[in-house]
Amino acid sequence: MTLTGLYVPLITPFDLTGSIAVDALTALATDALDAGAAGLVALGTTGEPTALSDDERATVLDVLAALCRSRRAHLLVGANGVDALRALSGRPEVTAALCLVPPFLRPGPAGVLAYFAHLAQASPVPLVVYHVPYRTGQHLRADDLRQLAGLPGVIGIKYTTGAIDTDTVDFLADVRPGFAVLGGDDPLISPLLALGAHGVIAASAQVAAADFVQVVAHWQLGDLVRGRALGHRLAGLSAALFAEPNPTVIKAVLHAQGRIPTAAVRLPLLPAGPDAARRALRRLDELTSASR
Repeated sequence: MTLTGLYVPLITPFDLTGSIAVDALTALATDALDAGAAGLVALGTTGEPTALSDDERATVLDVLAALCRSRRAHLLVGANGVDALRALSGRPEVTAALCLVPPFLRPGPAGVLAYFAHLAQASPVPLVVYHVPYRTGQHLRADDLRQLAGLPGVIGIKYTTGAIDTDTVDFLADVRPGFAVLGGDDPLISPLLALGAHGVIAASAQVAAADFVQVVAHWQLGDLVRGRALGHRLAGLSAALFAEPNPTVIKAVLHAQGRIPTAAVRLPLLPAGPDAARRALRRLDELTSASR
């Protein structure tokens, strides 16, 4: 199994009482799958999982697992550590766990490799490595990533390095068969697809899922002209949506669209400013107009 296409990491919408807005979450997930997404991501960073209680995290997972089961869609679940992985046992809807490279400690490539070998051995589901060095502090070279790709039980990587550099080009030039590279920096999705990424995990897709599905299809079909043009427009939208800490602007846009009851986030996040929301909505209007 190689993961391909669009995977949408969902926000956690809150209602006026501060509780999870289950109906809104279901609607957002349904909209993404109706637009052609290959799957969903539950409890990723975009979903504010560390600000949720155990019961709330279980609610999110129950809702999305039921929907993915009924739609036969893939479900990736953010899970860091052996205990979180073991909690996924008995959930056949879960395609894979999205596991962060150990943050802050900077254990070095050998430590990262040993860590994921340990996780994969303990996990009831395959793993997708979440590589985001500007958050974790741990840089990995192309050869390090290839060693991770060779571990039994590791089926992919969310590649979120913040740049297209020589290691990116080197890594994508020689990807192990069956191992999926999923672009995770929303503004860089189109160039990563052009270099050979198999798909994307894009929070921005919550406001423009069909367009993200389309840009993946353009690059996979070799339609360079349309892929570049749409990729540039989506990069502008994504930059606006990430102008303040994720998912604050995305929530502001979804609330303005009437798709979630409030734009509320939980500490340490603060709501997006009105100017950021207006800029993102303007970018979204431009994208919609260009797509007509």
